[in-house]
Amino acid sequence: MSPRRAPTAGKRGRENAGERRGRALEIARRLEREHPDSRCALDHATPLQLLVSTILSAQCTDERVNQVTQGLFARYRSAADFAASPPGVLEREIRSTGFFNQKAKSIRGACAAIATRHGGEVPRTMEELLELPGVARKTANVVLGTAFGIAAGVVVDTHVARITGLLRLTRERDPVKIERDLMALLPAEEWIDFAHRLIWHGRRVCIARRPRCDACVLADLCPSAKLAQPAAGPGRAQARSARSSR
Repeated sequence: MSPRRAPTAGKRGRENAGERRGRALEIARRLEREHPDSRCALDHATPLQLLVSTILSAQCTDERVNQVTQGLFARYRSAADFAASPPGVLEREIRSTGFFNQKAKSIRGACAAIATRHGGEVPRTMEELLELPGVARKTANVVLGTAFGIAAGVVVDTHVARITGLLRLTRERDPVKIERDLMALLPAEEWIDFAHRLIWHGRRVCIARRPRCDACVLADLCPSAKLAQPAAGPGRAQARSARSSR
């Protein structure tokens, strides 16, 4: 039995919806094989810690966030602890993550709501999470998917937005619209892991400034792939040399 042929991103004109869904599923399958160890890179032991880390991760590397939260989570054990942090103290402790004033405001506001309205427990629905100060769909999806295993949507961070655009799985730039397109292309059971794997792919292979298209398992499915051209043979090289010497 001959192996099934993968759908390609050839230059055949516009894809129809069925072809795009088939290509998206093949992309998901290849990412699963390529990055079986993918996971959320933010260190956390509880849903609350993951919520705080995700707020801190805006415009900041996960490595820096993990450095900051190592001490932070030893000092703040509950939502009430974060909500009651004295003015200026939390800001100073998270300063190295950038935008620390806004992040501190979001953490205090979200944790105050969790402490007073949810009995100190991070809520488990998209609707309730979006009611928390400083929490948008990306943060809510991270918490629901990673902490609770609930597939309510697709996490769209900078890697996911960039790579799905390169793959032409979406032509949108707004994260909410990108998420909508991805949810339409993929079954719900793929939503959580697809985002994790795409993020890892963006860090390991499809690097923004130096994409490794030659090493990418998605290259034949990617309309944006820049594959190395075959080296010129001796005849071509000699011809070029002759022309340049004229």
